[in-house]
Amino acid sequence: MNIKNSEKIDSEHNVSYKKNVAFFSTRPYEQSVYVSLIDALNEDSPHSINATFFDHPLNPSTAASCNGFTDIVVFVNDDVSASTVDALRHCGVKHIALRCAGFNNVDIDAAKNADITVSRVPAYSPETVAEHTLALILTLNRKTHKAYNRVREGNFNLQGLMGFTLHGKTVGVIGTGKIGKAVIRILLGFGCNVLCFDPYEDKAITDLGAHYVSLDTLLEESIIITLHCPLNEQSHHIINADSIDKMPDGVMLINTSRGGLVDDSAIIKALKSKKIGYLGLDVYERESELFFTDHSHDIIQDDVFQRLTTFPNVVITGHQGFFTQEALEEIAAITLRNIMDGKNIT
Repeated sequence: MNIKNSEKIDSEHNVSYKKNVAFFSTRPYEQSVYVSLIDALNEDSPHSINATFFDHPLNPSTAASCNGFTDIVVFVNDDVSASTVDALRHCGVKHIALRCAGFNNVDIDAAKNADITVSRVPAYSPETVAEHTLALILTLNRKTHKAYNRVREGNFNLQGLMGFTLHGKTVGVIGTGKIGKAVIRILLGFGCNVLCFDPYEDKAITDLGAHYVSLDTLLEESIIITLHCPLNEQSHHIINADSIDKMPDGVMLINTSRGGLVDDSAIIKALKSKKIGYLGLDVYERESELFFTDHSHDIIQDDVFQRLTTFPNVVITGHQGFFTQEALEEIAAITLRNIMDGKNIT
């Protein structure tokens, strides 16, 4: 989908657009939301934003074609490395807007040196991801995905479908930002005992009734562990062979944050040994080659991902934790506001 290039003068009004914006890795469901908001913005403030939508990702090769764009909008799996930033600089791009919270795929230092500002959406409908987290927990526990298929085949045998009562169980939440806090509120509503770990403790969390503990204590005492922290040098592979060894046997692990928080090889070994009894993933470390695209007619070359899908106690969704109408609208509104305001996280 392409809205006319803003380098051209609007023939009717003879006025140039203030912002000529390229959106990368977009899908029709996103484009319709942005078009609606941009139309409303341009009606209130004529010729504010002209948008061009691309379904292909941003990387050093595609960045070289960004001449004439003032701003580019990217998603979680776009490659905004130093070489990409350099290409954008030569094209005259002044702003990189992430339509997501994480920015680990952006070389912030390179952008700063290139005098390109960077913005993100630090908080959007945190309940959206939190609810998906609970959906994974409940699906794995009560095995609703298996029950659904059985009933469709006329099989009403309950053997193998036994779960456990969530009420009264100890759940560990790693990362207590807005999404982590929303998860904690829901878990407390279920009657869980919630342990938390975060380098920056939030009094509002303890006021809710959760308890901050050391990471080791959380790993040792939680029968469910859910990840809600950003991906950085300190958190990369925070779930590894050593941390898994500290967990109770049969632990449930949930990751709706970033794939790089988890060491996949350690996870597979723990699944095979039954140390991990349940695994729910909405993210994957090498998801950029897979997610948001239909590969149903392809032979998937990622052997690690394929191995994960063979376990009966693993549920994987394709980075859809953010995917509600409310969240998309909020993300789009904040992204456009960041572009118009020239916000900068650097």
